[in-house]
Amino acid sequence: MAPLPPDVLATLEGQGIELPSWAFGNSGTRFRVFGTPGTPRDPFEKIADAAQVHRYTALAPSVALHIPWDLVDDFGALRRHTEDLGVTLGTINSNTFQDEDYKFGALTHHDDRIRQKAIDHHYACIDVMHATGSRDLKIWLAEGSNYPGQNDLRARQDRLQDSLQQIYARLGDEQRLVLEYKFFEPAFYHTDVPDWGTSYAQVAALGERAMVCLDTGHHAPGTNIEFIVMQLLRLGKLGSFDFNSRFYADDDLIVGAADPFQLFRILFEVIRGGGLNNPDVAFMLDQCHNIENKIPGQIRSVLNVQEMTARALLVDHEALDAAQSANDVLGANAVLMDAFYTDARPALAQWRESRGLPADPMAAYAASGYQQRIAADRVGGTQAGWGA
Repeated sequence: MAPLPPDVLATLEGQGIELPSWAFGNSGTRFRVFGTPGTPRDPFEKIADAAQVHRYTALAPSVALHIPWDLVDDFGALRRHTEDLGVTLGTINSNTFQDEDYKFGALTHHDDRIRQKAIDHHYACIDVMHATGSRDLKIWLAEGSNYPGQNDLRARQDRLQDSLQQIYARLGDEQRLVLEYKFFEPAFYHTDVPDWGTSYAQVAALGERAMVCLDTGHHAPGTNIEFIVMQLLRLGKLGSFDFNSRFYADDDLIVGAADPFQLFRILFEVIRGGGLNNPDVAFMLDQCHNIENKIPGQIRSVLNVQEMTARALLVDHEALDAAQSANDVLGANAVLMDAFYTDARPALAQWRESRGLPADPMAAYAASGYQQRIAADRVGGTQAGWGA
């Protein structure tokens, strides 16, 4: 087993991946949400579970909140609770997809009353950001139409830009707006922000503190996601990642589960484009499915990102540049493949131990008894989940 080079280890030590609070609640498919023993009943318990991931990996220093799912009476108390557990509060995610008024749109709605309600919700999210010390307001919109002729497509884009302008103007000087995209679902004929180009066009019109969020599962099959990563880094508009996987159409599976090589290619472009350990490019998970245990699933996820980052850092750039300059197609491809096929796991395990971390975080968590304790202690109340 060859150790990883010191420069690679130094880079990995600075890596941080934000966890989504909702990943620790009950989740499921469109057809059912399944409960599990020990599921958190409030945001304080969600944060306690998220802190376990950081404890065993040192990779998850912050936790994103979802409003209104994570509403509490005292966000100052939640912030102190979080910091006492050795983590911080991160991105604030808005929600305009679970209110009856938003059936036909929120920030794009033709009814000024409903559109103002959606804007006001984002103002409330900004108030939460002030209380938690959060920098980023992330917006994902489940808005669009199902049938040709149902809506005026251009008018919806105009209303969206107007809504975003109002929200952007309310941000503090150190805060950012990050706009996510998804090419379909729940709208199927058209989605108002279906791709990176639409997100880019909308945020570019807002200003320097408006960025694009790239969700790795929100693309049509065959999409070259690493090209999009490169382009957004080149344009200075890649604000954050939501890491996850999908096989067909959904997007909530563990990152790297569907296509580890794709994750490697994405991270290679992140590194080459200056996005790794860049405070302006936030790494976050956005996954919560219905069969895996929550805490181990998040541990596995951050380790997958770390392992593929390590492999991507092993690419011999000098050899790659030489092969590319010589139009050596197979030679250039071989440079990437050599790095991808390097098994960095033994070296990472040894490195973790040298830092006082468990060599195998998954096994260490399983042996800790934490899962059994929360299953015994968290009895009564309402388990958190989608919408709670």
